[in-house]
Amino acid sequence: MPRLLYVFTLCNLVIGTGAFVLSGILAPISMSLGVSIATSGQAMTAYALSTAVLAPLALVLTGSWPRKRALCFGMAVFALGNALCALAPSFTMLLLGRVLMGVGAMFTPVAAGIAVALVDPARRGRALSLVFLGISLSYVVGLPLGAWLGFRFGWQWPIALVAMLALLSFGALLVLLPKDIAAPGASFKGLGELLTRAAVLWTLSLTLLYFIAIFLVFSYIGPVLQSLQPMSGERMSATLAMFGVSGVIGTLVGGWANDHFGARRSLVVQLSVLGTMMAVLPLTRGHYEWMVLTLLVWGIAGFGMMAPQQSRLAVLAPAQAPVLLSLNTSMLYFGTALGAAIGGAASAHLPFDQMAWVGVPFALAGLLTLWISAGNRGLLKPA
Repeated sequence: MPRLLYVFTLCNLVIGTGAFVLSGILAPISMSLGVSIATSGQAMTAYALSTAVLAPLALVLTGSWPRKRALCFGMAVFALGNALCALAPSFTMLLLGRVLMGVGAMFTPVAAGIAVALVDPARRGRALSLVFLGISLSYVVGLPLGAWLGFRFGWQWPIALVAMLALLSFGALLVLLPKDIAAPGASFKGLGELLTRAAVLWTLSLTLLYFIAIFLVFSYIGPVLQSLQPMSGERMSATLAMFGVSGVIGTLVGGWANDHFGARRSLVVQLSVLGTMMAVLPLTRGHYEWMVLTLLVWGIAGFGMMAPQQSRLAVLAPAQAPVLLSLNTSMLYFGTALGAAIGGAASAHLPFDQMAWVGVPFALAGLLTLWISAGNRGLLKPA
């Protein structure tokens, strides 16, 4: 694999940590800023909506730039947004910082587009899994460390650490990236025609649905875990770390499965397992070992879906891969935002330990999109 992809892995580790670290420290944020846990969870929504709406716009506006400049711009904006969050004296200022972070998250689809351009089709799944490995690693390193720092020293500390790491990543990109990277930029040219194609719409809708299912729970993972099994901050960090390890495994397995069995076949299995684990999780209340086992299987299935989904889109329109991957990222974060919003509404009527059941219908709807998009070719035929 091109060495450049390993640089992207490390940068996405920083971005993934910044994006999701709040989910483990909602309680101290709510206490510090004087809002409810459900309200503090909407900071996840603010980031998600910004990434879904503003990041693609930034991606297109920088589409004519050299890829190095676009990558550096994204990381610089992400660092600035984190700094604003760390210094936020109010919840409103925290939301503004999260919006700015969402603009900077354009880095990830730019990096994914470069990965697609640098390798042959037979290695596309593994290349994409390597780029997104950094997001998975954030659950192993960033979230547990962030939860520990947030509970021990204050919620601002993990966010400030991410700001510093993002600034260091910006400097590393300036030094390490070649001046010219042979990859296309995004543009709106031909986008209207693409969005009239049923295959594109069904593929994007699957990303939306399964991220609603996942983040309906994960936006409130701290309260959910505490409701299933009360635990100390240290044990919470260890649990999140184990979930993160499963995500790393899932990301790598997803890329391998895509290249060996095809995208659609891989997704059917992964989504079926994900829905089953969501149905089982509330039944593990009071049983820590079973809860962890369920989360581990959940992580392998859920994280494994990213590479096959990205690969499906790249196959549909290789020349338009950057903008399609950006739209897929938009669906990802629309799903994250809707999941957080639905989870917040559900928490008013259900205890946190039963929230996973609300996500099961969305996983089933995702399976339905695979069946519909398969058409006459059969549900399990490789994409």
